[in-house]
Amino acid sequence: MLVFAHSHHPWSSISPTVHLLGTCKTPDDVEKIHARLITTGFIKNPDLTTRIVLAFASSPRPFLAEFARCIFHEHHVSSSGEVKDPFLWNAVIKSHSHGVDPMKALFLFCLMLENGVPVDRFSMSLALKACSRLGFVKEGMQIHGFLIKSGTWSDLFLQNCLIGLYIKCGCLGFARQVFDKMPLRDSVSYNSMIDGGYAQTADGVDVAAKLFDEMPEKDLISWNSMIGGYVKHGRIEDAKVLFDVMPRRDVVTWAIMIDGYHMEALEVFNHMEKESHLSPDETTLVIVLSAIAQLGSVQHATRVFEGIGSKSIDHWNAMIGGLAVHGLGESAFDLLLQIERRSSVKPDHITFVGVLNACSHSGSIELAKNLIEGMPIEPNDVIWRTFLTACSQHKEFETGSL
Repeated sequence: MLVFAHSHHPWSSISPTVHLLGTCKTPDDVEKIHARLITTGFIKNPDLTTRIVLAFASSPRPFLAEFARCIFHEHHVSSSGEVKDPFLWNAVIKSHSHGVDPMKALFLFCLMLENGVPVDRFSMSLALKACSRLGFVKEGMQIHGFLIKSGTWSDLFLQNCLIGLYIKCGCLGFARQVFDKMPLRDSVSYNSMIDGGYAQTADGVDVAAKLFDEMPEKDLISWNSMIGGYVKHGRIEDAKVLFDVMPRRDVVTWAIMIDGYHMEALEVFNHMEKESHLSPDETTLVIVLSAIAQLGSVQHATRVFEGIGSKSIDHWNAMIGGLAVHGLGESAFDLLLQIERRSSVKPDHITFVGVLNACSHSGSIELAKNLIEGMPIEPNDVIWRTFLTACSQHKEFETGSL
């Protein structure tokens, strides 16, 4: 039992108690410690409960996060002697607005107002974050009105939060109204309007470019957003013009250009390695592999693939997907066997669908059948559909009845 194993801990000291809670592995462990805190009366110590809430409200272990929130509601929200400080409230609201249930963040924000706890800029930004994640544009507009009435409208951070809310909810016109009324703007303001707004549509790219040109200071996100907007809508030459003049590039920049050039992906990738002295990240390498293997040369893709030191399952899947496009079923199957011999990487459903597609394109139906029968995971609907489609295309109806 965890509690008894640590029974030598004094139950009147905050730090050891918080540390002990942090070692809990199960909800039962937490309940035992909670019971001991109640019987000793230490749970009534506001410094302890504050530390518990701050330490665990956003814990990745759900039972610890829930315990911290319960402590908050029982000993701080319901306490008549509660000091009306928004700091603790914000910690719990954040755990919801950035967590799995942003609706509870809005509930707490309303409760905060009802209890007379003063809200600060952080409180309001968290409420706007929750509205954004939920797509609650009307509730977000109410908070917008509250900002104006409370005199906090001029806060640049909150104005940027409003822009983010309206863009996330698909209300670009409202976002632009906020943007145009701002006396001061920073790179976040411009980047939100460009990347999340105008650059997402073909009709808006020129507006995004105008905003980009107006920016007093451009950061790397600004350049990448504008280049990404051009690439997304097929304006590769415009993207290349910006790419050539930008003061600094990162792996994201190169990944965007590689994705845009497709057939010339290997050439762009080689330039990246020679000129920028950057190490491509996993996303860049996956894009390169997919583009080269599916649209270019399998031989070149194999060369890039073999040069990757630590391969993730995404790298393997990209390579298998490329082999599938070229109908190289046996080669794809050989890669699967290589994966299974490795302890660091496990095949997933995408892996098996890729191999099945490769077998389908090469007519290796018997190989596909053996693959499904020997799979270490339960075949899902996509896998069965892929197999049955292959059987139908190659008129292997008897095999398809397995």
